[in-house]
Amino acid sequence: MKDTYFPSKKFIVKKWFIIDATDKTLGRLATKISKILVGKEKSSYTPFLDNGDNIIVINAEKISLSGKKEVQKEYKNHSGQPGGMRVEVLAKLRQRKPEKIIEHAVKGMLPKGSLGRKIYTNLKVYSGSTHPHQAQRPELLNI
Repeated sequence: MKDTYFPSKKFIVKKWFIIDATDKTLGRLATKISKILVGKEKSSYTPFLDNGDNIIVINAEKISLSGKKEVQKEYKNHSGQPGGMRVEVLAKLRQRKPEKIIEHAVKGMLPKGSLGRKIYTNLKVYSGSTHPHQAQRPELLNI
């Protein structure tokens, strides 16, 4: 009888990757990012462990979208109070906080629950081309 191997936390090696979002389609980029964050591209993938890698996304304001999403796509947020619904169009969100567009798309593709919230902390999104993670020596990932 053979035993199933599960990697423990001390044997999990996490890499750092950097992705340039310039002229990338939002949905296709978000699916690639979520697969890497969860660790599905690794041979040691385990559904109940955080064995994915860390990802830095730069140039988030230069993401591309198809069709009329720039004026039709809405981001809704509710405060919980009566009349507390706030709706923002993607064009205005791109001006105010362009990082939120990628973060929102990736977060919806991650597992729901405490593991998904833990995996989400491995994503860093920046609107410009600079980031404070030079010490981690991230590898450039072409998508």
